[in-house]
Amino acid sequence: MKTLEQYIKHYFDIVAPAELQQISSLFVPEQLSKGAYFVKTGQHCRKLSFIRSGILRMYAHTDEKEITQWIGTEGYFVTDLSSLLFGQQSRWTIQALSEVELFSISIEHYRKIGRLVRQWDELEKMFLAKCFTTMEHRIFDLLSLSAEERYKQFFAQQPELFNQVPLQYIASMLGMTPETFSRIRKKMLS
Repeated sequence: MKTLEQYIKHYFDIVAPAELQQISSLFVPEQLSKGAYFVKTGQHCRKLSFIRSGILRMYAHTDEKEITQWIGTEGYFVTDLSSLLFGQQSRWTIQALSEVELFSISIEHYRKIGRLVRQWDELEKMFLAKCFTTMEHRIFDLLSLSAEERYKQFFAQQPELFNQVPLQYIASMLGMTPETFSRIRKKMLS
C-alpha cells in the first residue's frame, strides 16, 4: 500500500499522515488477468482503482467503429466516473491489456471517506478538477493539433506504450485512422 499512499500524498499534498492511512486502508489489492474486464458497457461501475502496474484500455463501440478513449498505466486512477458517482450504466468498457495490479475502493467505502477525513470535500474537488482538466486538455489537443502533432506529443509523453499496446488503439485514442497513424509513424521513424 506504500505505492498508493505515496501517490495520494503526491497527488493531494495536503493530506495528513493519519488521514492518508485511513484513506489507503479502504483500498484492497486486486488483480486482473490480461483480457479481463474492469467494467463493461451497460454495467454499473462500483469502484475506483489505482493502477499499481499494468495497462488498461477504456473504449466504446459505435455503429461504425471502436473508439479508444484512454489507455491507463501505472500511477493513474481508473473508473467510469459518471457511472461511479451518478449510478449510470457505464458507457465505456475498461479491459486489461496486460496483467494488472490495482488498489480498489468500492463506492460504499469511497462515500465513507467524507466521514473519516475532514478535508475530503476539498480533496475530492481537486481530484475531480484534475480529471476534468485532463479531459479538457485532450479535447483541446484533438481540436487544435494536427494528427502529426498529436502523435509527436503522445510519443514524447508515453513512448513505452508504442511497444506495449496495439497501435490501432493508440491511433483511435489520438483521433486518427490506423492508416494515418501508420503513415505518420513511418515518417517519424525514417
